[in-house]
Amino acid sequence: EAAMVFHAGTQFDAQNRVVTDGGRVLCVTALGDSTRQAQQAAYEWLKPIRFDGSQHRSDIGHHAIKVRA
Repeated sequence: EAAMVFHAGTQFDAQNRVVTDGGRVLCVTALGDSTRQAQQAAYEWLKPIRFDGSQHRSDIGHHAIKVRA
């Protein structure tokens, strides 16, 4: 599977690190041989991403998977 993390609402701090600047700041997008595999890959890539106040949706792709099942 392939995945990519897109970011917005970020900025560089004084140490030249990318830090959050409010709002929805990340989008983890993944590919797979099926919708279910893409969903699982995206959530695997999401696991190590943590920062103060971080939240994420846990329902992405559920409708597409349910419809196909």
